[in-house]
Amino acid sequence: MKRNVLLVDDDPGIQFGFSRYFSNTGFGIKAVSSLAEARQAIMAQRFDAVLLDLMLPDGKGLDWLDELRDKHPGIAIVVITGHGDIPLVVEAMHRGADNFLTKPVSLEDLDLILQKSLEIGILRRNHLTNQRLSKKIQPYFGESTAIKKVLELARLAAENDSAVILQGETGAGKGVLARWINDNSHLSSAPFIEINCSSLKGELLASELFGHARGAFTSATQDKPGLIEVADGGTLFLDEIGDMSLCVQAEFLKVIEEKHFRRLGEVTVRRSEFRLICSTNQDLLKKIQHGSFRQDLYFRINVFPIQLPSLRSRIEDLPGLVCHLLETLGAPHPGVSSEVLELLKAYSWPGNVRELRNVLERAMLLARGGPLAPRHFIGLQSPRLPADTPEDILGLEEMEKIHIKKVLDSFNGDTRKAAELLGISLATLYRKLKKIPKDR
Repeated sequence: MKRNVLLVDDDPGIQFGFSRYFSNTGFGIKAVSSLAEARQAIMAQRFDAVLLDLMLPDGKGLDWLDELRDKHPGIAIVVITGHGDIPLVVEAMHRGADNFLTKPVSLEDLDLILQKSLEIGILRRNHLTNQRLSKKIQPYFGESTAIKKVLELARLAAENDSAVILQGETGAGKGVLARWINDNSHLSSAPFIEINCSSLKGELLASELFGHARGAFTSATQDKPGLIEVADGGTLFLDEIGDMSLCVQAEFLKVIEEKHFRRLGEVTVRRSEFRLICSTNQDLLKKIQHGSFRQDLYFRINVFPIQLPSLRSRIEDLPGLVCHLLETLGAPHPGVSSEVLELLKAYSWPGNVRELRNVLERAMLLARGGPLAPRHFIGLQSPRLPADTPEDILGLEEMEKIHIKKVLDSFNGDTRKAAELLGISLATLYRKLKKIPKDR
C-alpha cells in the first residue's frame, strides 16, 4: 500500500524539492501552505506521516500538534524548523512530534528520519491496538424500566447454571447480554463458545457442534473436535437456535439430557458439561405448531427465558446508547446535538441497537472527525413530497398519523387497545401521538 505524506510548509522551494523526491521514492505527497489547508487535507484523506513547518502564515505548527496527535495518534509527525528554533523543537517533541529536521533540509537526512518516524508510527499504532484489545469495555444497556427488569433477570441467570433462552428482535443485543451473563458468572474464566445456527445448515452445523472423525465425509481430512467438546466446563451460546434443523435438534437434545455425544463418523462416546445459553428472534411456539421445532427441546432450553425489548419500545435509552456506542467507536466528539438526538428518536429502528451502531459509524465517516450533524445521517430524515404532488396524495408519515387517529377514535381513545391493534408498544404510540397536532 502506498504511504501518503502531508507536507505543511509555505516555502515553494521546499514544496517543489520534497514533492519531486517523494514522487521518485514511491510515496504519495500532498503539499499545503497553511494550517487551515492542513486541517482540511487531513480530514479529506488518510496520511501516514506529516512534515510540519513550525512557522506558517496563519500560525505556528506547534499550535496544531496537540489536536493532530489527539485525533490521529498513530500518525508519524516530523517538524521542520530553522536553526534558531531549537527551544520550539524541544516543546514540539514533548507535545507529540516524533522527530525534527532543520533547514536547509538534506534529502538524505529526510529519507532516514522519515523511515524512522514511520516505524515509530507503526509501533504506536500496534500499541494502541493492543491497548484497545486488552481494555474490556463494559456494555451499556440503558436505564429504562424495561431494560432494568431484563438486567435483574440476567443477574439471576448469572448466579446459577440453568439453561437460558434470550428472545428478542434481530439486533436487540441478545449476543451482548449472553456474554454479560457469562462474564458475571462463576464461569467467566472458562471457555465461552458461540455459534450462529442460522449460518450453517444440516451436516455442516452438526460437524461444528459435534466434531467429526477423519473420513466421516468427503472434506473431513482430519479429526476435528466440535464446539460442544470445546465448551466443556464453560458456556455454549447457540445464537438463533430457531434455525437449527430438526435432525440436529434431535441429536442436540440427547446431548442436553445425557451430557454424552459422538463425533460424526466415530463410535467413541465423549462427555461434555457446559452451561447452555440460547437466543432466537422467532416465536418457537409457532414453529412447534408448524412442526419445524421440537417441543421436547423447547422445554429443555426454556428454563429461564428473558425477553429483550426493542429499541423503539425504550427510546428513552437512546441518548445513553448513542454516547456509549460513539465512545466504543472512538469518536472524537462522543456527544451529539439536540437536533441529531431528535432525528434519531423519530426513527423506528427496525434493526435495533445493531442498526444504531452502524448508522453512527457511517455518520462518523461522513463527518470526517468533526461533530455529527443531521446531514450525516443519510436515510433517517423524513422524506419530503415533491412540490408538484397532487393534493390527495399523502406521504407515509402523514398517512400513519391519520391511521393512528382513526384507530384511537374507534376505541374511544383507549391507547392500550389501540397499541395492541397497531402492533406497537404503548411507549411507541405515545411518542407518535406527540407528533400529531391536538386539533386533528
